[in-house]
Amino acid sequence: MMAKTTRELNMIRDPQKDPASFRDPSGFVFLREDTVYRQINTCYEKQYRHLMDCGLYKKLTQSRLMVSHEEQPPPFVADNGSLIIQPQKIPMISYPYEWCFEQLKDAAVLTLRIHRLALDYGMILKDASAYNVQFLNGRAVFIDTLSFDFYHERMPWVAYGQFCRHFLAPLLLMACKDVRLSQMLRIYIDGIPLDLASRILGYKGGLTGAQHIHLHAKASKKHGQTGHDGKVRKIHISKFQHIALIDSLIRAVEKLFLKKDISEWGDYYTNTNYSDESAGHKLEIVKKFFSVCNAEMVWDFGANDGTYSRLALCNQNAYVVAFDIDSNAVSRNYAAVKKSGESMLPLLLDLTNPSPAIGFANQERSIISKRQKPDCILCLALIHHLAISNNLPLPLLAGWYSGLCEYLIIEFVPKEDSQVQKLLATRDDIFPCYTKSGFETAFSKFFSILASESVHGTCRTIYLMKRNT
Repeated sequence: MMAKTTRELNMIRDPQKDPASFRDPSGFVFLREDTVYRQINTCYEKQYRHLMDCGLYKKLTQSRLMVSHEEQPPPFVADNGSLIIQPQKIPMISYPYEWCFEQLKDAAVLTLRIHRLALDYGMILKDASAYNVQFLNGRAVFIDTLSFDFYHERMPWVAYGQFCRHFLAPLLLMACKDVRLSQMLRIYIDGIPLDLASRILGYKGGLTGAQHIHLHAKASKKHGQTGHDGKVRKIHISKFQHIALIDSLIRAVEKLFLKKDISEWGDYYTNTNYSDESAGHKLEIVKKFFSVCNAEMVWDFGANDGTYSRLALCNQNAYVVAFDIDSNAVSRNYAAVKKSGESMLPLLLDLTNPSPAIGFANQERSIISKRQKPDCILCLALIHHLAISNNLPLPLLAGWYSGLCEYLIIEFVPKEDSQVQKLLATRDDIFPCYTKSGFETAFSKFFSILASESVHGTCRTIYLMKRNT
């Protein structure tokens, strides 16, 4: 193998750490030329070697429960590190507050099953952060190789409290109270405080809530500090009790389901003002425009159940992130992706209030455009909601889109459309620039219009645009 140059070695010795990995003394993640690496520090070398040698890593990766990785040659090691690994790359990083209920539930079960399996190999998960889980083709996968530690006899699960905050509390709140309470995870980066979850749940949550939320919150308050004699109270449980706890948590999470709820957009395609002919023609137009773009990373804003998102997959190298504001729509799309294994990631997103940068120095969790950039954005039957319902000026929207993508497939819905008429029925028309010519003028400042086509039987037009250089 060719020796690395001094410049390359200096780059390796002084890597730019991922802002999300600074808390872990065992190592850190960094990026080099669009490739993700993870340094394993000397203090974690024994745990890592046991993970690799005992068979646990092989079991987890062969079962597709955890991402695989490759060790880099010895010269490729940063200062004070033991070694560098190159993990399998996740196309789009997502966060728990962007997941639907079923995604958070699958991530919770995955975390518990990995911990349960680790016990059979003399190891545990030392943390149970929801951020250690990502999604790949409809599967929840574990991404943190440094989360494993040695199991010691009579040792309780040190990550139990974190699991309850990151997974169980939000799942119970979503199932028993309101699915929108998942957004509390945007406020509490280390999970929803159990005393707060207990207050909101009230008498809801059944035995699971009583044991793991209400009693847990009281016990944490009582025993979380030193006792009256000034000594720290230590808890000891047998391995049998440890396993019983994990098995009971798995059963409890698997029994959680959302109440059936009809949302504003959950049944959108059954209440559209399109005829079958119009819907078929719209599919043809979008598919044709996708073939021109040949995009590999596609974002669909307002994807609903992903019907049009899937047209991008005609390119075998394409990966689609399907965003929607409606939790029910995202849930249906996720169920379809789980079944098909498609290269698609359904996510929750409110375009008028997208995921913020949060955490220390507002850098631990980043906005979507800092995590990835799409080659193409699909934006169908959405512009009127943004411009009229939310008063977002067309030039502002055009400028934002141009900062994200090279190609844009967008549908303009004029005022004479029945859906726009519904929006204007309860408010004054203060949108004189919301016209087809006004739309084209606003977007032409940032994009060149490559093609446009009217949808048969409607007054709607779909455009294919390319960002101006």
